[in-house]
Amino acid sequence: MTLNMKLKRLFVILFIVLLGTAISGCAHVPVWERGHLAKPQMAIDPYPLQNHILLHNYSSREAAASTHSSGTGGGCGCY
Repeated sequence: MTLNMKLKRLFVILFIVLLGTAISGCAHVPVWERGHLAKPQMAIDPYPLQNHILLHNYSSREAAASTHSSGTGGGCGCY
């Protein structure tokens, strides 16, 4: 076999593995189980208000603007 055929075979195998992984990640969730996924514990950030307050507190003490700030920054940089 030539190198070109080996690369094609490797590409096809890799494509099949990636396609199988992507397809297996999709799942149908029944209606009666969707309530479990809507719980606050299942969220990426279960306490968004507390996280926002901490980010505001941190960004107000920084000397430069953070990504969560709409202002130009400021503050003394101390706690």
